[in-house]
Amino acid sequence: MGILGKMKKAEPVFWQNDAKKSWAEIKDLPISINEIDEAAQRLQRFASFFLKVRPETESKNGLIESDLFHAKNLEKQYARTNEQIFLKRDDRLPIAGSIKARGGIYEVLKFAEQVAMENTMIDPTKDYAQFANKQFKELFSNYEIIVGSTGNLGLSIGMMSAILGFSVTVHMSNDAKQWKKDQLRENGVTVVEHAGDYSKAVERGRQEASENKNAHFIDDENSMDLFAGYAVAARRLEDQLSQYGVQYSEQKPISVYLPCGVGGGPGGVVFGLKTIFGDAVKCYFIEPVQSPCMLLGMVTGKHHQISVQEIGLTNLTIADGLAVGTPSKFVGEMMMSLLDGIFTVTDDQLIQFMDCFHSNEAIMIEPSAAATLIGIDHGETMSNTNILWLTGGGLVPQNEWEQYFKR
Repeated sequence: MGILGKMKKAEPVFWQNDAKKSWAEIKDLPISINEIDEAAQRLQRFASFFLKVRPETESKNGLIESDLFHAKNLEKQYARTNEQIFLKRDDRLPIAGSIKARGGIYEVLKFAEQVAMENTMIDPTKDYAQFANKQFKELFSNYEIIVGSTGNLGLSIGMMSAILGFSVTVHMSNDAKQWKKDQLRENGVTVVEHAGDYSKAVERGRQEASENKNAHFIDDENSMDLFAGYAVAARRLEDQLSQYGVQYSEQKPISVYLPCGVGGGPGGVVFGLKTIFGDAVKCYFIEPVQSPCMLLGMVTGKHHQISVQEIGLTNLTIADGLAVGTPSKFVGEMMMSLLDGIFTVTDDQLIQFMDCFHSNEAIMIEPSAAATLIGIDHGETMSNTNILWLTGGGLVPQNEWEQYFKR
């Protein structure tokens, strides 16, 4: 039975991307390194603002950044001689507790900067701590930010927009986690629920934004700004690895494992990693067996023109952040040259992985982030240095986390 046949039966698979190219061969990508540089510079300008409004960013000098954690207990259980396992703790990112803080917060900040400049309130030479002042919030209250989300992107955009003073609406599917909807509403965010999956929420958000000249729609499927915000992570990872004394080369590459939903977050990270490490990094996505939209698009070559429902899958999974039926319009095509492979996992595996993270490293994460463990559980893709990118779960309530183990 071929890989597509196994996917249709919701069986876990590993697909190796034989179309991947060397970094030197890759041309004409839809985003440039300069755009990542601009994103890094813009985030640095806002550091003084975050130091003023979010004291928890002080340890990172006002940057929205996460730690790299050496998972020594997981190493004892899974690693072979000379193999190291690190966890990229995006589940602990400030404000949103997920990787979506990188792209979502960045795009909100870029829009805020644009509005402030258009209204002659500030320029890039000024101290951006001023964005916390009353007159900025009064200005931003005249503008609306709209997004469609399965949960974590909505959290990052909703929370950041509310801090700045924007009116903000998050369109979510009915099956998005209730605690995420509740937290947004508690912070003054309008949450609109839709029957159907993630794509319906995005469609309604896009339509609503088109009807309001002061609205900015954040498009998880197509946004280059989101993508650039995610890509900045690689610059900082390079410094973190050097602090651990990690050495790597094309002969001894780093392996990085990333959960994948619509594809923008992990795709942005992969692109950023390639700009820094080139062929000295191998990258893998992980998707649920009922929602392998990126894998389906890449295997068939149809990318965003095919959905998981078309091959009989439900797009239902406990990993709500990965419950996406159709991948990003541009990411899949881009990943054909960059990505090493894709794993799929069952919900039962996700529960086992969550328990493994908790029992070995005392880490409570959501199912989406726990998916990364399939990389080292599988074994054959491991390198001397392995990074599991924990994409979310830092804000999950204790009682919600416990419910996963009562299924």
